[in-house]
Amino acid sequence: MISSVFSMFRIMPLSLNQPTSYSSFFLYACSFLGARDMYRAYSDMREANWKNSDKYFHARGNHDAAERGAGGRWAAEVISNAREWIQERTGRGASDSEADQEANRWGRSGGDPNRYRPAGLPDKAFAKMKLLLAGIVLTFLTICDAQWYMFPVEAAQGARDMYRAYSEMKEANYKNSDKYFHAKGNNLAAKRGAGGEWAATIISDGREWWQIKTGRGASDSEADQEANRWGRSGGDPNRYRPPGLPSKY
Repeated sequence: MISSVFSMFRIMPLSLNQPTSYSSFFLYACSFLGARDMYRAYSDMREANWKNSDKYFHARGNHDAAERGAGGRWAAEVISNAREWIQERTGRGASDSEADQEANRWGRSGGDPNRYRPAGLPDKAFAKMKLLLAGIVLTFLTICDAQWYMFPVEAAQGARDMYRAYSEMKEANYKNSDKYFHAKGNNLAAKRGAGGEWAATIISDGREWWQIKTGRGASDSEADQEANRWGRSGGDPNRYRPPGLPSKY
């Protein structure tokens, strides 16, 4: 299971379509470091176990990650959104989740995390740095549903479906086929269960976020997202299939 979760996280940046270059390598590095900052803040919060300190640590993790650059900011946003998505799905109130997201955004925007620091919180580092993988696994373990143990498996399988659709799109290299493959990947991933649907959402949003940041028009990105949502909702991907696309796809 652990290797599957690692594979899921490892292939996520590959779906962003960025070129192989020094800049893309730097983005990968900043993403990893930013995710590590997020996990360090999470570990400190768990060890401190201090009343009303969660928003401080959320803001601090996002702040430290965003200071790494675009990659770190992206990692912080993805992890924060995933955490709140899981907690809302497991019965946590939307208002409490939005308060956490406000602290997340404050930290990512460069705001001082001490805005949320509770009185009396000890002024020290609480935990040693650990593997990013452990942070991802612990995030999954916040799921309280009786079937929580299946979520990481479904997420890994869904991420693999997304990557397979991406690989087929690159191999086919067929005009106007991208939305078909987007819908197909999301459709297959969502059929895995809640974990697959989550993975498809995160990967799709990450890909479109990156493309908008690198100059792709918002209208084109929204058209892709429409195909993503159609596939995830159970819609037939053939709605977007271009005429003449080989039947093997």
